Amino acid sequence: MELSWWNLIPSHFDGIAIELGSFPVHWYGLMYLFAFATCYVVITKTNKKENIGLSKEQIDNFFTWIIAGIIIGARLGYVFFYQPAYYLSHISEIFLPFKMDAAGFHFTGISGMSYHGGLIGAVTFACIAIKRHKMPFAETINLGFFAVPLGYTWGRWGNFVNGELFGEITTSPIGMWFPQAHDSPITQPILHHPSQLYEMVFEGVVLFSILCLLRKKAFFRHQMVSCYLIGYGVFRFCIEFFRRPDVHLGRLDLLGMSRGQTLCSLMIIAGISLFIITYKKSKSKKL
Repeated sequence: MELSWWNLIPSHFDGIAIELGSFPVHWYGLMYLFAFATCYVVITKTNKKENIGLSKEQIDNFFTWIIAGIIIGARLGYVFFYQPAYYLSHISEIFLPFKMDAAGFHFTGISGMSYHGGLIGAVTFACIAIKRHKMPFAETINLGFFAVPLGYTWGRWGNFVNGELFGEITTSPIGMWFPQAHDSPITQPILHHPSQLYEMVFEGVVLFSILCLLRKKAFFRHQMVSCYLIGYGVFRFCIEFFRRPDVHLGRLDLLGMSRGQTLCSLMIIAGISLFIITYKKSKSKKL
């Protein structure tokens, strides 16, 4: 098979952005910083544009809590959603980047973060921050969800340059050769869907654009949470058909779904339920 420049893009990345002496700074770590900075800018500018009334101090505190929630929730989500049996027998590895085995004590780094776990952690810590710093609940939580998709694009780009979370094997020209796939050497390439880019575009850029259009209507400003849950859930559920599931899980959940599709189904149900509840409350207030 003759490969084009497009097919070989992943081979030009090694996951390391720069090296500070002997310390490598990974792109994925930088993507977290870019994501948080992007969300901060979106929230700050929207707060000012719509005159929501949040002070800089409140926004700063809100972000501190959310960052903690995302990191803790994403890690615990991976542990309990994807590999509970392993980590319950290796508890020290949940948060410590070290491993003890027959070869001795050595550094492994922390690998494995779950989007859905991060979402749960972020919402939990956001609620604590809102109450603690006396922020308007509905306006703040909806504003936070409005900003998420644009920040999320950085995370999926980080997955792409890291060569991880690639998709299923494909014969389509849009496929790419990922060195970490180990399906084939470059001399006999097997292409995979660049599902990270699909997610970056649809769950990030497209979803943010949809929320921007909806937010122009006063009613939908109070439906950002439900619209995000539904939108992300639908896009991710569909893209999961192209994304390679975790090897130890496969597509063994209910009705042959992947674990990601199962969690997204719950998101969609929660989003629809919340939309209906919010809609009924707005109607009752008018009456």
